[in-house]
Amino acid sequence: MSALRNPDPGARYHVELPEPDDFDFWRETARVLVQCGIAPDRVSWSEPGGGVDLFASGEENVPVPPADARPVRANRRFVSLARNAALHSDPTRFALLYRLLWRLQANPRMMEDKADLDVRRLEELDKNVRRDSHKMHAFVRFRLIESGDEEEAGEHYVAWFEPEHHILRANAGFFMRRFANMRWSILTPRGSLHWDGQTMSEGPPAQRSDAPGGDPMEDLWRSYYASIFNPARLKIGAMVKEMPKKYWKNMPEAALIPELIAGAQGREAKMVEQGKSVFSGEFEQRPDTLEAIDKAIHACRKCPIGQLDNHAVMGEGPQDAALMIVGEQPGDQEDLAGRPFVGPAGQLLDVHLEKVGIDRRAAYVTNTVKHFKYVQRGKRRLHQNPGAKEIDTCRWWIESERAIVQPKLVLAMGASAARGMLGKTVSISKVRGAPIPLEDGSELWVTAHPSYLLRLDGPAREEQVRLFDADLVAVKARLAELAG
Repeated sequence: MSALRNPDPGARYHVELPEPDDFDFWRETARVLVQCGIAPDRVSWSEPGGGVDLFASGEENVPVPPADARPVRANRRFVSLARNAALHSDPTRFALLYRLLWRLQANPRMMEDKADLDVRRLEELDKNVRRDSHKMHAFVRFRLIESGDEEEAGEHYVAWFEPEHHILRANAGFFMRRFANMRWSILTPRGSLHWDGQTMSEGPPAQRSDAPGGDPMEDLWRSYYASIFNPARLKIGAMVKEMPKKYWKNMPEAALIPELIAGAQGREAKMVEQGKSVFSGEFEQRPDTLEAIDKAIHACRKCPIGQLDNHAVMGEGPQDAALMIVGEQPGDQEDLAGRPFVGPAGQLLDVHLEKVGIDRRAAYVTNTVKHFKYVQRGKRRLHQNPGAKEIDTCRWWIESERAIVQPKLVLAMGASAARGMLGKTVSISKVRGAPIPLEDGSELWVTAHPSYLLRLDGPAREEQVRLFDADLVAVKARLAELAG
């Protein structure tokens, strides 16, 4: 094909891509146009069927870079984002990519400018495509069909998926690796993929009716899904955000979700009640002294934590304290010392209490779970978070302590401590900073656990320390109000 040796920078050029996800073709074409000095406003881009191909439009439209053309510059971040953004369904995406590539020649550090509108739009396209790929990985459901072809008899699995973007070919490798020993097909409105165990092939777009509606294994899968559904961890907003309803029609377990959600509150209440009444056969009433609780928790083996090689750790402080501070569980040092909050988290707590003017000696300090949960690694005992059932079991003891101390205000540090007080899991970020009334007339305030601050550094730690101190200041002020 002949070419124009002296391209006119003022001429207009139209580029039609051979495939809507052909990033490599775009990259080679864009490099030529940049080297020829063709500005972005002189180039239009289209997907197949949208116009005339640059390299098949006649010699008047085929620019060739001059011999002394400078190499085109593009940093790794741009190439990575652009390759993903090219899969987006936005028809203006290739024009955006070319505009950014053109600008990078004059400003190589442009991709570092988070306020730049083009850069922000590129990041948005990249994020949308990655999210669509994540949904495809999570929500493709294969259904078994029996092949009628004698040469290909056997199991063949077919899935239907409706991607928002041109991600099908880009994700072929994921499914090939994950289901290497299966024969499968993925059908979508944008095309189809077929794997026979050795070779991947592409097919034309499909319709929903081309895919099977179910298979015998789905009843078993639905039963399993219902059995592992945990009502105590249900967050409907987060679930719908992560698993949008538009995908539900292709997922066999989705038909169960409305009923499971409707019954979740009752199931959680039942779980909590079971945790509260686990001692009903042993005690007719709660212990009436802190000494009795101390003796009882050392003998308690009602949950797996009590079966470990550890020691129960009782709370400490004035029996009539106005403030009760509740943590998650004893740590390694607390288990050895037999006292709450004497390890690194406790030392950090002391620093912040002193900083805001709260006297720890005037508070009753304890933990929701009374034994140290850990996993042995050589000579070390590594902390493990208690489970919901273990926290609910130990509520018998923390409620007994609270009934005796009768604090005016309870400060729960961490999600486990908050669950021990409320009988349900809450988000610290949503409930911190305001009192939660308890049934005995006292108030619950929720903040982060000091150990959380120890795991952070840099700006993240500075921000969480600020929030932690603000919570303690609010608690001190509220205590003064209640005392008045």
